[in-house]
Amino acid sequence: MKESFDEAVQELKRVDHLFWVSLKYTRTVDVIKHVIDRLINCIGFGIEALLKYAKEKKLVANIPANQGLRCDLLRKTFPDNAELIDYINFYMRLRKLSKAEYTKREEFRRHVTMIATIDKGEIVEVSIDVLKEYYENTRNFISFVKKIINEEKEEH
Repeated sequence: MKESFDEAVQELKRVDHLFWVSLKYTRTVDVIKHVIDRLINCIGFGIEALLKYAKEKKLVANIPANQGLRCDLLRKTFPDNAELIDYINFYMRLRKLSKAEYTKREEFRRHVTMIATIDKGEIVEVSIDVLKEYYENTRNFISFVKKIINEEKEEH
């Protein structure tokens, strides 16, 4: 559990660098895509930490390898936690974005934008400002995971 959480924190540091340094100087859609992929990895490690926590609490028997199944298991394990459900939905949306076909607009400029088509033709424009929201949301998720995991330590 702690290893997964530490991995999530390390991944967040990598996102930090990509967002505040790489994107600042290159302003390309490739960097935006890399940031999205790192955010996905970060949340994935957070989900793994939550599932390991649930396994220690004997709430789940085993942890599936597939990320989609992990999300479904978390939804079933913590059905009353609306905040967690929102984070899972956000994670699934990022995964769709990462796999989607995309085009580029205004590369090498302040308003560089990745334009992706997900689901049934929904067009999503990911600019630096939208990416910052994704980044903040991921940071909030990691804080959320830390809070849940640390509640367990306080009980002992």
